[in-house]
Amino acid sequence: MAELVTKLKEYRARTGMKQGDLAELVGVRRETIIRLEKGVYNPSLKLAMDIAKIFGVTVEELFSFEEG
Repeated sequence: MAELVTKLKEYRARTGMKQGDLAELVGVRRETIIRLEKGVYNPSLKLAMDIAKIFGVTVEELFSFEEG
């Protein structure tokens, strides 16, 4: 099964953004951001695109899948 790999925490840290700040910007709970960063939650396409837009990167730069 493919496993979600994310660079979300890395991009968030680069900008000094807190999990709660990002959650508010994209309209989700902080817990959703935590789960995304841990790779235990697969974002919807809309959520992935909204987050990528905030950081000025592509969805593929933030999220990928590895065979596990």
